[in-house]
Amino acid sequence: MFIYTAIRLLTCYNSGKIPVLFDGDFRIIESRPICRYLASKYQGKNNNTILIPNDVHKAGLVDQFVSYETSYYDPPVFKLVSQEVFAEKFWNKNPDPEIIKQGREELIKVLDIYEKLLEGKEYLNGEFSLADIYHSPYTHYVYGVAKHSELWDSRPNVKNWWNRLRNREAVKKTLEEIP
Repeated sequence: MFIYTAIRLLTCYNSGKIPVLFDGDFRIIESRPICRYLASKYQGKNNNTILIPNDVHKAGLVDQFVSYETSYYDPPVFKLVSQEVFAEKFWNKNPDPEIIKQGREELIKVLDIYEKLLEGKEYLNGEFSLADIYHSPYTHYVYGVAKHSELWDSRPNVKNWWNRLRNREAVKKTLEEIP
């Protein structure tokens, strides 16, 4: 349930709505901090999925891949999503082909690096983690909705990672609900 909630929060954020979580007297905003808070509070309580490992080195790697997502993966993917998914639907604008071209060129470089990072691993951190979840919503949009699947499919490690990720039950359920 937590994984489903985390992906829904990220999807909500990506749709232009700012999420907020009230937990008693505690209030937290923004999807990524909410997800981290929920993982810290609930992981291992209802199932054995650990999204932020207790081991300091493994947790550091999760943070590293969260940073990769925020700094390198998200910007080019957002260019594609903003132009091909959101421009007409939410902003009443025509997609800008130059921004789409830039996004693709930048994403190709990032995915080439991910191809190497994922070598011999099922997930970014080796094990499924919060970092993988953060990648789900925009990847879904660009891969399926905006139809750039060849960028993932032409890289075997990236393709296998994305297929594993999107076929996890909670991720699959959530992605099916994304409009």
